[in-house]
Amino acid sequence: MTNYFRTIIYVCCFLCIISCKSQNISSVSQNKITSIINDTTFVNLKDYSLDFVYDMKYATADNFLKAKVYDCEACFLRLKTVTALLEVNKKFMEKGLRIKIYDCYRPLDIQKKMWKIISNPKYVANPAKGSIHNRGGAVDISLIDSLGNELDMGTNFDFFGVEASHNYPNISLVVKKNRRLLKTIMTRGGFSSFDSEWWHYNLKSGLKDKISNAKWSCE
Repeated sequence: MTNYFRTIIYVCCFLCIISCKSQNISSVSQNKITSIINDTTFVNLKDYSLDFVYDMKYATADNFLKAKVYDCEACFLRLKTVTALLEVNKKFMEKGLRIKIYDCYRPLDIQKKMWKIISNPKYVANPAKGSIHNRGGAVDISLIDSLGNELDMGTNFDFFGVEASHNYPNISLVVKKNRRLLKTIMTRGGFSSFDSEWWHYNLKSGLKDKISNAKWSCE
């Protein structure tokens, strides 16, 4: 066997070994990822869908606190919350609508910051007990039409008056219809409503998840 052919054989064997090792590494890495990602893992909603509109109020001063409490905007939630949210948004999209998001997961430190600004459980959940927002199972939302116009819900987001209640009677038929549509599809999709806030929805299966203080990167 000439040196030329011997070299060719050595090179082929070397490439085969490298390929096998790479496949093994890839397989192990994938198995690790699969074991880490589960229903209670925090994930970024934008990594799963581009069909939502965002107006993350607490990343600005345009909220009832009149203060920016998030360093930057992001919508992180438990994976099971994201999965449920994707399904309900599909239902809305069939009607020419989409979900507009105001708030998602809220780290406990942010809850403490909000409580420091307004220490009133009527407006802010006491961080000693925590909120389902701190568990990654709550969203504050509205609906927009195909032109990007928000549906009339009767009040602004974070309006803390009786007019924001689901049961408030003195609202127009259009507002009643819009609130009813939002509530009907969300509750059928595994969420529960909050009586005094038409915008707030909890994932029913997320009520017992642990309070978290995990934070996302703003880079």
